[in-house]
Order: sequence, then C-alpha cells, then structure tokens
Amino acid sequence: MTGARHARRRGARLLAVAALVSGALSPLAAPASAEVLDSGDAGFVTHGSALVAAPPAAIWAALVEPARWWSPAHSWSGDAANLTLSAVAGGCLCERLPDGGSVEHLRVIHAAPGRLLRGVGALGPLQGEALAATLTITLAPEGDGTRLAWRYGVAGKAGFPLAQVAPAVDAVVSEQMARLAALFAPAAR
Repeated sequence: MTGARHARRRGARLLAVAALVSGALSPLAAPASAEVLDSGDAGFVTHGSALVAAPPAAIWAALVEPARWWSPAHSWSGDAANLTLSAVAGGCLCERLPDGGSVEHLRVIHAAPGRLLRGVGALGPLQGEALAATLTITLAPEGDGTRLAWRYGVAGKAGFPLAQVAPAVDAVVSEQMARLAALFAPAAR
C-alpha cells in the first residue's frame, strides 16, 4: 500500500471513530464543556473541562492510574489494565502489548502533583504521522470541587486533513477525561 493511500485510510478511520464516539458518550459521562478551539491545515487545538466533586489530590491519584479510567477501546492492546503512567519528567503514559511489545502514548514533560500534568505525543492513529502534540491537564480548586481542564494541541503534516479529524480527536480525549471525572460524584453547580 502506498504511503498516501495508507494515510487516507488512517484519516478515514479517525472520522469513523468520531462518529462512533460522539454517539457513544452518555450525557452522564460528558464533560461540562469540550470543543475544538482552532483547526486548519497545519494542526488544531482542542480543550475541555469538567467540575469534579473531589479535591485535586484525589483526582491526581486517579489520574496517575490510567488503567482505572482509560477506555480500552482507545488502547492498542484492547485492555486498559496494560496502561501505566510515570508522572515525572521523562516518564510516560505507556502500554504493554500482549506480544511483549509496548507503546509510548505520551512522554511527561511537566508534572506538578495535584495541579498539572503535561505530556508530548501524538495519540492513537496520529502517532504514525509527522506531528508534534502536547496534552496539558490542569486541576484547580473551584467551589466544593476541582476544575479538571485539558488542552490538546497538534501541529505538523499528516496524510489526511487535520481539520477534519480534529472533532474525532477532541471526542476521544474528552471521553478519557469524562471517564476520569466519572470516578467521582458530580459537583453541585
């Protein structure tokens, strides 16, 4: 298969994922807000947030255990139990594969326990493209809970239109954050 044809197929798969994910998220699991902030030929930025009825330290403790909240449908192995996160600079969100292999999803570049986790890496099918990406997750006290916020920026070249896959990527990242938030009771508004 040619490189261009392979890239088009990956782009088509991302668009299919967008359709599936957008229909699969229940209102209960949806974040308070999520959206594509900007998108174009060179990349895109998505962000979202949810108010969670737990202190930042409790959310951080769950955040660093991705096997508790990451969707197995968005893993290479199909089993979230294979995911680990070393929340120190140079650590990674990594996954063990059944054949003895492994995948690095994100490399941690900034970890401030209870406040901020930042990692670099093109997630999922974006990994095979010439892209740079940064995911930032912040935790900030708000009222009786914590504002869990995320921002994912992707830039570079891909064999498919980045603006077209931005909603799919936003849906997948937002789903993971909604699953993390769902570990805790919703905060009163």
